[in-house]
Amino acid sequence: MTPVEHLPRTQSRGRRAGDLAGALAGLAVFGPVMAVIAVAIWIDDGGPVLFRQARLGRDRRLFTILKFRTMRDGRVTRVGRVLRATGLDEIAQFINILRGDMSAVGPRPLTEDDVRRLGWTAPVFDFRWQVKPGLTGLAQIAGAHAAAESLALDREYLARRSIWLDLWLIALSFAVNAFGKTRVRRFMQRRRSVGAQPKRC
Repeated sequence: MTPVEHLPRTQSRGRRAGDLAGALAGLAVFGPVMAVIAVAIWIDDGGPVLFRQARLGRDRRLFTILKFRTMRDGRVTRVGRVLRATGLDEIAQFINILRGDMSAVGPRPLTEDDVRRLGWTAPVFDFRWQVKPGLTGLAQIAGAHAAAESLALDREYLARRSIWLDLWLIALSFAVNAFGKTRVRRFMQRRRSVGAQPKRC
């Protein structure tokens, strides 16, 4: 695994340039969708469109994450159910990418309470925060069900991190938006299970 701090400066700059270009393209493509989502949330319950929360970014520094609001009074709204199923509640984070808080691909951004609950406060877990958190990522797409599984997927992503893996995960994210998380996760599980099978001689 290669820590970001040890990467050549040009490579870090190149990734940032890619993030900026991708976020601007994402806003251009999803701009009309974001406008529809905002109107739908407002019509549904008249509450605020965006949800804001403090999350831990690179080097465990706090930043404010943006998401389209999916809950009201502790319950998932009608619009929220659709947004969560398709991952469209996350696309407001293109703004976080433009701000430099997040990257297009990286580990899931967690709250301080999440980290304490998971027991990931020790320095041994710092590897997870050597890069910016991502709008999407291996753990997010795969839908890890346990802390150990999520951590293993984050470690796997950082060990294999490349532009090609990032592009593959971004493509899967678009598939989630179009077909839903359940179908894409089943597809990934099939691929992983086939890859794990021994090859015939």
